[in-house]
Amino acid sequence: MDKISAACAMEWSIQLDKALRSSNPALAVETILQTGPRLEQWGQEPEATKALCSIFGLVPGEDRLFANAILLRLADAFRFGDKKIRLSVVRIFLTSIRCNRSKKLRKQKRRTFLNSRVYNHEELLRRVKVVFDTGDVESRAMALVLFGCWADFAKDSAEIRYLVLSSMVSSNILEVKASLFAASRFCELTDDFASVVLEMMVNMMASPETLPAVRLGGASVFTRMVCSYSVSKRAYKTGIKLVLDSSEENFIIAMLVSLSKLVSKSTSLISEQVDVLLPYLSQENSWQMRETALKCLHLLFVKEGCCSPVNMHVIKAVFSILHELELPSVMHCGALQILHKIFLLTLPNLPSFEKLEFDHLLAILENAAQSPIMSKCLAALRILTDISSKLWARKNSESFAVYSSPLPLRVISLVMAQLRSLVKQLPDPCQTSSRIFHEIKSLLKLILQLVGEHPDLGATMLGEIGSFIKYFGTPNENVLASKHIASSEVLDFEGDMYQAFRSKLLSHIHRFVATCLQILNEAGAITTNVFDKVQLLVKHLHHGRIFDCYTRTVYSLLLHSRLFGILIEHPFKQELATLEHACKMLSERDNWHSYKAGIYATNQGAWITATFIFAELMSRVQSESCYCWFKSLVQFSHSEAKLWLSPLAKQGSFLEGSVGTNELLAFLKDNFGELGQDAAGNDDVPNYRDVLVGAYKNVCSSIETLERVIISRKAFCFQRWFFSLRAKLLGAVGEILEVLDTSKQETFSIIIEVQNSALTNIKCLEKFTQFSCRLNRLAKEFNMINSSFIGMDCESLKIIARLALSCSLLAFSAGFPHFFPNLPAYKYLRTCEREHSQQSNLSSMLLQDLLGRLLHIDHEVSMDLCKLLDNGGCPTKCSHLQSGNYILKSGHEVKDILDIIRYAVSTVMHLQIETNRIQNEAIISHVTKNGVELLLEIIRKWLQIPFQMPKQFFNTRPIIGSELFVYSTDSRNQSQITVSSGLHLSLNLCLQLRNASPELSLGLTKLYCVLYSRVSFQKQSHRERNNEEMESQCQPWESEEIVEMNEKLFQYVTECAKKTTSYGKRFRDDDMNDDQMMYEFVCFEPNAKGQGFSSCVLDVSHFPVGCYRVEWYSCCIDNEGSYWSLLPLNSRPVFTVQESLFV
Repeated sequence: MDKISAACAMEWSIQLDKALRSSNPALAVETILQTGPRLEQWGQEPEATKALCSIFGLVPGEDRLFANAILLRLADAFRFGDKKIRLSVVRIFLTSIRCNRSKKLRKQKRRTFLNSRVYNHEELLRRVKVVFDTGDVESRAMALVLFGCWADFAKDSAEIRYLVLSSMVSSNILEVKASLFAASRFCELTDDFASVVLEMMVNMMASPETLPAVRLGGASVFTRMVCSYSVSKRAYKTGIKLVLDSSEENFIIAMLVSLSKLVSKSTSLISEQVDVLLPYLSQENSWQMRETALKCLHLLFVKEGCCSPVNMHVIKAVFSILHELELPSVMHCGALQILHKIFLLTLPNLPSFEKLEFDHLLAILENAAQSPIMSKCLAALRILTDISSKLWARKNSESFAVYSSPLPLRVISLVMAQLRSLVKQLPDPCQTSSRIFHEIKSLLKLILQLVGEHPDLGATMLGEIGSFIKYFGTPNENVLASKHIASSEVLDFEGDMYQAFRSKLLSHIHRFVATCLQILNEAGAITTNVFDKVQLLVKHLHHGRIFDCYTRTVYSLLLHSRLFGILIEHPFKQELATLEHACKMLSERDNWHSYKAGIYATNQGAWITATFIFAELMSRVQSESCYCWFKSLVQFSHSEAKLWLSPLAKQGSFLEGSVGTNELLAFLKDNFGELGQDAAGNDDVPNYRDVLVGAYKNVCSSIETLERVIISRKAFCFQRWFFSLRAKLLGAVGEILEVLDTSKQETFSIIIEVQNSALTNIKCLEKFTQFSCRLNRLAKEFNMINSSFIGMDCESLKIIARLALSCSLLAFSAGFPHFFPNLPAYKYLRTCEREHSQQSNLSSMLLQDLLGRLLHIDHEVSMDLCKLLDNGGCPTKCSHLQSGNYILKSGHEVKDILDIIRYAVSTVMHLQIETNRIQNEAIISHVTKNGVELLLEIIRKWLQIPFQMPKQFFNTRPIIGSELFVYSTDSRNQSQITVSSGLHLSLNLCLQLRNASPELSLGLTKLYCVLYSRVSFQKQSHRERNNEEMESQCQPWESEEIVEMNEKLFQYVTECAKKTTSYGKRFRDDDMNDDQMMYEFVCFEPNAKGQGFSSCVLDVSHFPVGCYRVEWYSCCIDNEGSYWSLLPLNSRPVFTVQESLFV
């Protein structure tokens, strides 16, 4: 457990004291500078409570004592130290101000540290005032700066106020500047002081004796007069008068900047300040004055994002800057950024353009977009992109027909022209590649924005990218023949020095194309034309002389995407083409790129390619750990390839007529057995049940192989959990087929013949109930894996969400008996054993789970599911929508699953209608026969859906989880947790986030934890206790209660967010074995380290004498309101119930 600052305060104080007492001045300065960040960290933590003091062995109030001691030692160091020591003391407090510009955070620190924990304010000020009274000019200036840093309490001292005000009229410029800093800090906090300073500033600025440097320093004070609106307005009016009365250019520039900063915090004055700035943009003013006015407008519109009304005078004044080509490009870029922000923030209130004005605007922007200066070009293209997305809709009503082609197409053309220009003007890729790629990514983002707003342009854009790849890959006479490219502009990309540049550029374009396809998919715009453009793009790349085998392989894998679905005529032929490129890549011994290509193949569901690559790499590695890693990948990929080949094998000899090699055919025969033989022309049809059983065994073997290289039980958590879920899913479906014995055609007749036995029927239907419960639990576990790995990429979230939807579909299909309450055996059907009584209605649970996943995808099916619910209403519990942190969207990726769901739901509804017309004696036979047929058809269709591996699988970084540290509130015995029989157990808790980045820790708003125990958790021996204390709990796939506990925790968090009291913090529950369980929910306020402290009371009064373990799970809520599960990373706490000493 990490120590909090309060627990380190005594050590810090001793270190500071030793350093200040030492004879080494450098050590004193170094220790003082180390103290600054420590105080900064301390200020972000809440005050130490009684429970927190008990955990760290602190005396209540000890933290405040040492906080005062440290600050007094710093004040003494400033009083008695030399110039370097004094400067270091000032520096740490100045850094604290400058590093925390957030107003909210700054106020919080003042409240919790400077005010709450420091009592000796007068002593601090007195010791620094001694330096001011007796020191030289530099010391007096440093003392004034320190007063400004301590403005929170220094402002309340009349003596210090007088010192600051009197120093403002000092004859020494250094002292005056320091006093102005202190005065500006005081003005932020007090109205009366700000009023006095404002009057003095007027007199100082008007006095001819005031030095120019002082006048410039005084201008910055106006920025800080923000304590109240009345003071801000008076300061602004005063500042404007000083500007108008002055003829000194430097002073006017400084005042314009200060006044712009002042009004940026008071929106009512912004329009007035804009009117003040506009005259300074005219050509009559100097270049410096115009640049300052433009920067001030940039501050108001771009940095602060003001939303004040904008008139045509502002737009025309800014556009006038773009007409003057002799001005620096920095001013042109600033003007373009201002215009961009005006368009974005005030679109609803923009004045109506006349046609000529709009023509003129677009012409200027187009010229700027063709500028060789990339910053100017990008700024203009961003404006054109937003106009294309948001304003071009007005062209139909206002006849804005400026170009022969629509504006979005024109913008795409301009972007692609700049892209070609960037590439062909590359002088030295080693020196300029980072800048070039930053600009390339900026250009490609603009195209993605356009495609997002205009999905119908997707095919056109992909055609442009294909043409670019053709240009980039064939720099020969064919390219020279293009009317846009001269022979002098062609760059030879074939040299070795350009190899890294080529690969990186094509990698960026590949990611761009993949992202574009995802955008088109979500918009439902994946068409045959789009697929043809992608095929042509890949064809251009394959024909390029300069592209390596890795690039050819990953681009070929684009055509394996599930987005294209049935658009691919024969998927295996495409797989075979990819295998040819992979084979060449492996023959070149390019192992690293081969591994990356294998990873991408698993992401795309190209399992034969993945198996081929991983099997070859496995034979090349030398270390045992790498060998086991690749072996587990080969085993898993092999099982998935066999599952993928099974449906295709039924289509006949699907390699017949394909362009292939004997090596690839031999690979299929050697690695896929009968399926490989079938690929070569074998007519035997594989059995689904046998293939599923074989796949299940292979996945189990993958888990065993992976565990051989695991040193820590926390390693490869995602990988083992994902393998485990896949194995459970394949095993459940395989068991269903084994029960139904699908290999025999007479299955249905056998089932019908045994229907005269009611007991047989009930047992048969109960088996389907058990399968349904298992599959429903798997769906929830897939939800949990989505919410347990913070920072998972979006594509991985989509894949796992689709797997959860598939499990929910299979659970719905397997639970078909529960949708027919008129079955004679309905009341005898048992529900899931782990479900509570209030969830005992399995049909409702299955319907609500499936319905919750479809609400945002398919409205029609959702309505049908609502009809199947008993109450006909909408779901009351769809926790996976929030806790999964990802909601599926409609698209080609889920089209296959949705088609199966529609078929399943419509069949069940039709069967319900049929059963209402059948006599009771025949209902069970009819439902069983049709239900089994439905289930078999669902499984058959489900097996034809390609399986994809999430990218997260290849992320082997440590999992972000939590550790719980539990202490007894009995301070006399902290080594163990004990409680007398019949009493409640009182505990102090610390929940610590582990393996998280500082940004994530700072982004958390709440931590929650559920602790639970039951009588059956009693430990029988000391050996068992020691073993369980040593082992880690980070193996969720082995836990039987993790899903249920996660749901309970999520329900509690949801109720807390609603601020309702209907859900208790502490309660007991009984399971089916009458094993009483107690729960306790705890909330934590996290600090900057992701660490929270709290206390709780466990109701163990009914526990017999003995030793018991406490299970726990935790979660966190980030600043976006997302729920994340935190897997336990340390051992489970243990408590002992002792005999009571009192009768």
